Amino acid sequence: MSTATAASVSTHILDTSIGRPAAGVAVHLAARGGRSADWRALGGSATDADGRCKDLPAPPEGTTHVRLDFAVEPYFEKKQAEAQQDAPANRDSGTAGVFFPEVTVTFAVQPGEHYHVPLLLNPYGYSVYRGS
Repeated sequence: MSTATAASVSTHILDTSIGRPAAGVAVHLAARGGRSADWRALGGSATDADGRCKDLPAPPEGTTHVRLDFAVEPYFEKKQAEAQQDAPANRDSGTAGVFFPEVTVTFAVQPGEHYHVPLLLNPYGYSVYRGS
């Protein structure tokens, strides 16, 4: 029987197009115990005013892979609507939809380790990395 504690996960989102945190983005966490195991949805949260999710559920013991699903489409739709109100003549105001409506990040974990996975986001691209 293993006495190792489960891995823990945190994230935050920075909207690099405005150099500010992305608030109100829904983030869902899923985990699996092995490459061929089924994903198990564990719940989620939303980013706060600082772009952070401070209350993501803990993956269960035996987790080997974690998946974070970021629902970024509503965030960008809200930004587009606000931009149209502020500047109706904006050349991008007629843009329909969002290029990346969601971002999914899957990574391997080890028991007892903490994984901070920031998402750097803009309307036409994103990047992620293992933070500290």
